[in-house]
Amino acid sequence: MKIALLGATGQTGQYLVKQALEQGHTVTAIVRNPAKLTVNHDNLKVVTADIFSADSLKTHLKEQDVVMSCLGFPASFFSGVTGYTMSMAAVVSAMREARVSRVITMTSWYTEPNSGTQSSYLIRFLLLPMIRNVLNNMYEMENFLKKTEDINWTVVRPPGLKNLPATAQEFLTHEGYFVPSNSSQAPNSAVGRGDVARFMLSLLNSNAWVKQGVAITTK
Repeated sequence: MKIALLGATGQTGQYLVKQALEQGHTVTAIVRNPAKLTVNHDNLKVVTADIFSADSLKTHLKEQDVVMSCLGFPASFFSGVTGYTMSMAAVVSAMREARVSRVITMTSWYTEPNSGTQSSYLIRFLLLPMIRNVLNNMYEMENFLKKTEDINWTVVRPPGLKNLPATAQEFLTHEGYFVPSNSSQAPNSAVGRGDVARFMLSLLNSNAWVKQGVAITTK
């Protein structure tokens, strides 16, 4: 497939570029700083654009099959986080102009403000408050996608991210804001970035999770 990828120079994005090329896809990596992407491949095209501008993005989305986003924006204690909603608004607008309807993006477990009540004490009272303004903006982006009628979106929600390559482990999935524990095992509360990329790419071959958010982890 022809993939337009945002966030290709980030930690998860780099795994996604590598795996997509290995699987025979053609990747257009839309980046701010091309020097950060050190991969060279016949099926990789690196272009520069403003991720917050539909006009800047639309020329690079023409004739693509899917837009994938691994964009991440840091927590800010002094101002709210707006990068997720602002970039997705530009992406969706550019997709409409370029006539591309499929987008796969990643957020996180616990984006919904009340979804962390079942999590461990440490996560609930220490980690989530520290990243709440990131999670809130992710949640706003998810709700923005839910309101689009013409876009076939999927939001992939991983737990904590480890900088590890893909494994062959089976995925646990749940239509919700985290993967709940069952009686036999508690789900992994962290997953390798390579496995997140592997799951996102697996969605290209199926209609699973279209117009849905899916929480994932590995077994």
